[in-house]
Amino acid sequence: MIGKLTGMLDSYGEDFIIVDVGGVGYVVHCSARTLQALPARGDPVVLAIETHVREDQIRLFGFITPVEREWFRLLQTVQGVGTKVALSVLGTLAPADLASAIALRDKAMIARSPGVGQKVAERIVTELKDKAPAYAAVDPAVIRLSGAIEERRAPQPVADAISALVNLGYGQPQAAAAIAAAAQSAGEATDAASLIRLGLRELAR
Repeated sequence: MIGKLTGMLDSYGEDFIIVDVGGVGYVVHCSARTLQALPARGDPVVLAIETHVREDQIRLFGFITPVEREWFRLLQTVQGVGTKVALSVLGTLAPADLASAIALRDKAMIARSPGVGQKVAERIVTELKDKAPAYAAVDPAVIRLSGAIEERRAPQPVADAISALVNLGYGQPQAAAAIAAAAQSAGEATDAASLIRLGLRELAR
């Protein structure tokens, strides 16, 4: 099994590259994000590789970092997510953004990926919710409070503040995360008006 390739970037395809390693050209499939981050033709390239072996073919999938490869593997543990959908998600969201979206149950962000509908996005955030926080740059307290908000167990000022941000045009997950962060810093007993101001500051960062 191939886990890493170091060679020269020979050429680009629509969703793949050819890496020349000692005169042998390896076809490596990549996400759109990875393709954009790669060097020019003729330059050296190093890729973390995931090898898929089937009865009729061997396919190589390449990633800039091992973390992205781990997410590629993790996404495919979700029902209905194969290599195509996994690459689409990773082509739309950086690993840290994907982890944060799952941790905060932001289905809309994941559904932005081409070919990913609401049902698949729902399964991704549901089946990976316990695994994502370890990959996310999100405070666990924010994740817990955001979850409480989603389950309608939040204090009234918090719920009112989220409703106000949603009315201003922000998405429910973004509003919930911003108010959760504001409530963590100011305290859940803070009045709705103060939470709204602090939440807007969070969203403006």
